[in-house]
Amino acid sequence: GEGVKPFTPEKAKEIVMSLQQPAVFCNMVGDWPALGWNVKYLSTVLDGKTIQFRLGVKTVDLVPQFETRCSYVEATLEEFLAWSCGQPSCLSGPFSCYDSSKYWAYADYKYIARIFEDKPEIFQDVRWSDFGFPGRSGKESTLWIGSEGANTPCHLDSYGCNLVLQVEGRKRWHLFPPGDTSFLYPTRIPYEESSIFSKVNVANPDLKRFPKFRNSTAHVVTLSPGQVLLVPRHWWHYVESIDPITVSINSWIELDADHEARVEEAITRLLVCAIKSAENPSDGDLWLNPTEVEATSHEINLQYLNQAVSAYFKCQKTSVSGQAHSSSTGAEQRTGASCKRKKREVVSEPDGCRLLTHGFGFSTSKAEELQKIPFGPHLIQVLPQSQETGSMGAAAVESDSKDLPCENEGEHIGKLPRRRKQLVMSNDCETPAHQMDSDSSPSTSQTALSTNDLLDCLVNPHVINLVARLLLERTGV
Repeated sequence: GEGVKPFTPEKAKEIVMSLQQPAVFCNMVGDWPALGWNVKYLSTVLDGKTIQFRLGVKTVDLVPQFETRCSYVEATLEEFLAWSCGQPSCLSGPFSCYDSSKYWAYADYKYIARIFEDKPEIFQDVRWSDFGFPGRSGKESTLWIGSEGANTPCHLDSYGCNLVLQVEGRKRWHLFPPGDTSFLYPTRIPYEESSIFSKVNVANPDLKRFPKFRNSTAHVVTLSPGQVLLVPRHWWHYVESIDPITVSINSWIELDADHEARVEEAITRLLVCAIKSAENPSDGDLWLNPTEVEATSHEINLQYLNQAVSAYFKCQKTSVSGQAHSSSTGAEQRTGASCKRKKREVVSEPDGCRLLTHGFGFSTSKAEELQKIPFGPHLIQVLPQSQETGSMGAAAVESDSKDLPCENEGEHIGKLPRRRKQLVMSNDCETPAHQMDSDSSPSTSQTALSTNDLLDCLVNPHVINLVARLLLERTGV
């Protein structure tokens, strides 16, 4: 009947926790007050409060526009709206140095619990309980507000899986499976805990420099208001706003597999900070992402590694003893568990810890598993892009109004809140941050190896995974 959602919370949770390919939920959030969170409404709620915007250029380059290559301004949503519409009032103010026809702006990764800390009642506008996660609301979610062209460089999240609600405008997602990792040339520079970046600008790939990218398989979907995208664990994604204004809300769902991932992240942090901090500062590059507050000391990083290892074995012990409950139950009882970037804080005692079959150890074949998923007009697969559509041209799962049924069934379609350290605060109209060296590594000759060259090999995800397994094996003896 009218008002009945296509999936019960229990069934939606089963899909989220078991499905290993991206998919779009339709007709699940029609009664969420958060669907009214357009920029005009949020501007009224924030009532002149400023937030930080990241600015980048709209011209397409062969290299990713990492956050270290962007500029940053503090502005109100009212000022952002006026600027994005090209109003004359923007000739002065925070956006005055940036022509809206040449630049995009992105208020990304804004913790709802922080920016609305004086209005906690607004948290209940977001109801992830409909997806089987009771108690999870806007307080455990993140807000994204962008103009046309605003994008997030291609990366994978080390922790959790991701649920993304589109509120205003449309965003195009380019997703790549975990098996494509080597084709995407992973790098940890710029360094950010829980984010592994790709060296490839997937919107305009340099195939001469990155020839293996030809072997990758893009899953492309255009997410419209009222739809919720599931991004499974370790799926790469590049996201861009394709309408004048976009608003999204997401929440990361913590998984038990994150315990091993935190060991790997601790090893990576220890090595990157130790090696990059040892460089001559005058020769160093902008290796630390603005989302990272500081390059922590070796002592702190070693302590973090020991905590991560300890938490991993506590999880293992609980699993073996047969005292496991639902993985998400433990996650829901830990505040901040939905945050992607856990920032050197490790869960001390899992409430329930069973290893999930995420990516391996299935008792049934992939085909049999997919047959159990109720795909249809309310749950749309994000399938591999067909060769005929070109490398970046597909768009699907679109609707013109909130929560409409999907018409094109079957068509091709991870940190705790803290202040962002502003390594790049270029508000100088003459020398914006994006004009820095397009490569993340210092300028060197063709034959000289840089610290970044060494790190690209040393902290490659495959290498770190092997080191973590060897370390856990040694510790567990």
